[in-house]
Amino acid sequence: MAEPSPVAAHDVATVGAQLGRPARGVVAVAHRCPCGNPDVVRTAPRLPDGTPFPTSYYLTCPRAASAVSTLESSGLMRDMTERLEADPELAAAYRAAHERYLAERAELGDVPEIDGVSAGGMPTRVKCLHVLVAHALAAGPGVNPLGDEAIALLPDWWVDGPCV
Repeated sequence: MAEPSPVAAHDVATVGAQLGRPARGVVAVAHRCPCGNPDVVRTAPRLPDGTPFPTSYYLTCPRAASAVSTLESSGLMRDMTERLEADPELAAAYRAAHERYLAERAELGDVPEIDGVSAGGMPTRVKCLHVLVAHALAAGPGVNPLGDEAIALLPDWWVDGPCV
């Protein structure tokens, strides 16, 4: 992955409006919603105040986040975790997604406090679909199998226009 270019001020402002608070540690827009706004940002592994931050890909669109929350409440994470335990091929692909996540974070700096920790429960369980969806959107199809599955279940959150 190439070195991130500076984030445009209007994108940082949009992300802040989406989150309802100032954006922290944003180093790149990792994915854009079909409406044109950022919906996933790439964040530094250490926030400006020094706090370690393992979530390299952060879902910012409130409509997308709400749709993902609905999936989480459906029991999907439990089902996915059970499938990881029963399906060695799925588990291997999910572990590869975890390794890629770690490698991409390492490109932005070394933070010993979070060494080996990716996000979302990777590599052995599903703890947060928001992270898996963000990773899958940023990386593109075929990288994070469970993120891809969750995306396929989401409604088109952008059809009513931009969220902010």
